[in-house]
Amino acid sequence: MYKFLGIGLCVFIGLTQVANAAENEKEQEANWNIFTSEGRDYVWSRAKYNVSETWASDSYDMYIPLYAWHNRLTYDQEHIDKYNENPWGFGIGKYRYDKDGDWHGLYAIAFKDSNDYLETMFGYAYQKNWFVNCNPDFRVGAGFTVGLTQRHEYKYIPVPLPLPMAGIEYKRFAIQAAYVPGLKNDGNVLFTWLRYTIN
Repeated sequence: MYKFLGIGLCVFIGLTQVANAAENEKEQEANWNIFTSEGRDYVWSRAKYNVSETWASDSYDMYIPLYAWHNRLTYDQEHIDKYNENPWGFGIGKYRYDKDGDWHGLYAIAFKDSNDYLETMFGYAYQKNWFVNCNPDFRVGAGFTVGLTQRHEYKYIPVPLPLPMAGIEYKRFAIQAAYVPGLKNDGNVLFTWLRYTIN
């Protein structure tokens, strides 16, 4: 019986969140319209707010790169055989959760790239989270990261790197991944890392 009550409570909470989201949807649509000057100002102010609030946080994450999978549909075997897929490295960052339970992070990370050279990345990341079975310790989410990367073939000149990302979290541990799009035998890499909440 208690199990059914718990499920009912989860459903009720979910429906309430959907209803509240629907009420604000039209207003937010107008705010996020980047084809208007008001929309661009709103997006820019939100971006500055999220970055500054995350920077002001006293909570820290540790990042450990796990795997750099080269999409076999876009790479021939010659390139697969010569590329490194074990991106040994380390990173550190700051994070916060907003009132909706969504994760915001600022990070800096260094690792071995596909050609065994040092690569660095630093930037801002956002992940929209959903609780699994109403458990606040267990989240899945999707979002994006916007930052700069420095690579050997670009003579370590910082290059913009906006990427889609997703992740799954349980308490202090999270597995996250970002996909780097590309062409034949270039790009098309799923970069995966472990994130551990220090405090």
